[in-house]
Amino acid sequence: MAEEEDYSSLPLTDRWVHKVWKVRKQAYEEAAQQFEKTPDEYDPAFHPFTQDPSLWKSAAADSNVAAQQEGLAALCAFLKFASSDAGLRARHHAVTPIAEKCLTSTRAATKASALEALLLFIEIDVPGPVIEELLPVLSSKQPKVVAAALSALTQIYHNYGCKIADPKPVLKILPKVFGHADKNVRAEATNLAVEFYRWLRDAMKPMFWNDLKPTQQSDLEAQFEKVKAEGAPKQERLLRSQQAEKERAPAGDGGGDYEEDGGEAEEPVEVDAFDLAEPQDVLSKVPKDFFDNLGSSKWKERKEALDALYALVNVPRIKEGDFNEINRALAKCMKDANIAVVTQAAQCIELLAKGLRAGYAKYHSMVMQPIMERLKEKKQSVADALGAALDAVFLTTSLTECLEDITTFLVHKNPQVKEGTMKFLVRCLRTTKEVPSKQEIAAMVESAKKLLAESSEGLRSGGAEILGTIMKIIGERAMNPHLEGLDDIRKTKVKEFYETAEVKAKDKPKPPPPAARPPPGGPKKATGGVGVKKGPAGVKKPAPAPAAAPPADPTPAPAPRPGPGSKLGMPKPAGLGGLKAPQKRTLSGPAPAPASPKRPAPAQSPPPAEDEEEPPMSPPPAKPAPRIGLGRGGLAGRSLAKPAAPAAPAAPPSPTPASGLTAIERAELEELRDANERLLKALEDARHDRSKLLSEIQELKNQNASLIEDHTRDVLSIKAKETQLVRARSDAEAAEQTNERLRRELERLKRALSKAEALNAAAGSGSPGSPGSLGFRAMSPTHDDFYRDASNASRNRMSMASTLSEEKENGDGMPHPCTKLSPELRYGGRNASSGRGSPARGFRREVSVEEKEPRSVDMGYGGYNDRAGSRASSRTGGRDTPSSMNTSATSGMESWKRAAEVTSQLKARIEQMRARQASRPQ
Repeated sequence: MAEEEDYSSLPLTDRWVHKVWKVRKQAYEEAAQQFEKTPDEYDPAFHPFTQDPSLWKSAAADSNVAAQQEGLAALCAFLKFASSDAGLRARHHAVTPIAEKCLTSTRAATKASALEALLLFIEIDVPGPVIEELLPVLSSKQPKVVAAALSALTQIYHNYGCKIADPKPVLKILPKVFGHADKNVRAEATNLAVEFYRWLRDAMKPMFWNDLKPTQQSDLEAQFEKVKAEGAPKQERLLRSQQAEKERAPAGDGGGDYEEDGGEAEEPVEVDAFDLAEPQDVLSKVPKDFFDNLGSSKWKERKEALDALYALVNVPRIKEGDFNEINRALAKCMKDANIAVVTQAAQCIELLAKGLRAGYAKYHSMVMQPIMERLKEKKQSVADALGAALDAVFLTTSLTECLEDITTFLVHKNPQVKEGTMKFLVRCLRTTKEVPSKQEIAAMVESAKKLLAESSEGLRSGGAEILGTIMKIIGERAMNPHLEGLDDIRKTKVKEFYETAEVKAKDKPKPPPPAARPPPGGPKKATGGVGVKKGPAGVKKPAPAPAAAPPADPTPAPAPRPGPGSKLGMPKPAGLGGLKAPQKRTLSGPAPAPASPKRPAPAQSPPPAEDEEEPPMSPPPAKPAPRIGLGRGGLAGRSLAKPAAPAAPAAPPSPTPASGLTAIERAELEELRDANERLLKALEDARHDRSKLLSEIQELKNQNASLIEDHTRDVLSIKAKETQLVRARSDAEAAEQTNERLRRELERLKRALSKAEALNAAAGSGSPGSPGSLGFRAMSPTHDDFYRDASNASRNRMSMASTLSEEKENGDGMPHPCTKLSPELRYGGRNASSGRGSPARGFRREVSVEEKEPRSVDMGYGGYNDRAGSRASSRTGGRDTPSSMNTSATSGMESWKRAAEVTSQLKARIEQMRARQASRPQ
């Protein structure tokens, strides 16, 4: 007992973390009792836990299950009675221990208290932070911890709904928990998915459905079928902010709003895949060669480029960026000759519009007209793709922005385009949530009436459907003026479409303005029972009320100064400010005169004495009171010091103010009409200017697109020219190498030719009359000399031929000399050879004739020398002459100029030989 007394004497915070579990348990119980007894949320009992919120971590993670149960009960009491700030400080320390230690407890009370604590943490603030604390617990290695956390998430969404608790973070991890090895985890994941389906329906499927196995999908579909029959869910628990708002609301509107917010049928419609999905960056993933492939001349390459783009944009939500170039390219694809390319481009536009939503509105003018122009396609699959693209683009804009293009294409020359545009307008009227303005309705009705006169039955029915849908929006009464001039058959057709049309926008009749309702005392105020008189100083004073006067005699009732009051358009009653009261009287019409005596006179304005002395005067009946501010003098045209108007014949005074007030109302109505006309005219001018500016913008966009195309074409041509220049440079280098090789070959041929000339000069060096010529044998060259010279020439020829053959094997062979060289070289070669027309051949005939003659020693040196020279010449001319050597050597040359030069040199040598022969003595 002494130990217990010592424990109870310890402070509460010390006992809270005591090593003995019973002491801790007693501390938890004592704290819970203190929290329940506190008068308000600022009681000192909360201060220790506000200053040190980590105390709740030790209580939630207590090692003793009995103490842990009491600790969670104390935490629930703390969250119920403490302030929201105190609960927010404890949230970070307590949520994770609760998820890891308490939700998996074997005690039902502990599990219930843990779940209640999590729901209270959400109630004092918002669900987001608690869900973020629970998500890391789903990665625990213990399956029971993961299953308990999934069960807690299911309860959170069941109590607060997906409108209060954001489902996106949990939907992302559903595929992971569905693939868990533990069956209990998979079962809790199924329960959580079913709870999501109660709130979100099919909008949640794009987030995780494709990552599930087919068997899991079929099992979930079976569970979803059971939920569909349950109806729409409702929010079961309210946040503190909602509770405070509910308390401030009137008694009759207590919880209805929150029940509707929490779970009416509209919520699953509002939450869709776009709201749940995260924006994905598509622009950075577009291939670099997308525009090049899209501009290819092969339709398959264009189709493949669009297929790649379709795979990128086929996501629930697209991150906004600059899609001008892509939409311009897709709009250009609408003119493609291949329908597969057109269909794929339309599908890409549809996905872009659905993925960007409101962010795509700025591109609608770029693609809508090309799509409508392509509606001439008769193939149904293409028409469906184009219609779906138009519908998706319309959802990003409004009917006002699209109406100009629609009315333009409703009068298109192509009937197919008319029909497609007509169907698109009907779909727009059915889906729009805003009631069109009167000008827009007039434009649509005018276009629909033109369709009623078409020769095609489809167009006529479409025009009637447009009129019936408009009638469903604005009502029959407002539509009747637009149907004037139509025959009964067409009106019946319009009525049929009106009865079957389903629209989302309906024009509600406006309630009449309060001024149009007759006030209760209107007729009494219209009699003008209180007059206005002029005092001596020219100041208006109220006249005495005619309450004492008999009802049968209303003439003495008005004071003698109603004349000036009638000029202002009304008598000024006492206690009323300005002209407001007469304006109300105008709507009630003229009132009978006897009603004015019943109105009590104001007590604060007694009539002066001098008024009674004046004779009673009736108001002038001959001239009605002018309008306020519209008479000749108006309010400023009459002096206040002027005496009363002269008497006139008696007449009932009541119609005078009534008629003046009606004129005032008419004047105001006319002014309002004029102002309305001016505003309408200004609106029409503004719309005209807007359409003009839009057309200029579109024209500038087209010019910009053409400039971009020209720039791209110029860049491609420059690249082609650069490629040609590189090739030309390489060809020039190859030609220079070839010229260098030919130059070396020419040098070699020159050396060979010089050697041949040297041999020829050596062969013809023996001339008659040289010193030391004593006899025929001594003075003339021998046969060995001729044979030696011939053999030398033959060797030179063979060396040159071998050189040419080596060049031919190395690939440097030249064209045949007979075909590539000039005619002079060909003929020169023949003449230089020992052919039939060769000079050497003729010389050989002479030598043969001379050889037939008898030889004598006395012939002398000249004859033999000539014969020997002719024999040597015939031998060399037939085979080894420089002419034949030069012809064989020049067979590898490409320059005909050099060949002609060599030929001329050979011809000159032949002429020299002939000259020597002619000068020889016979």
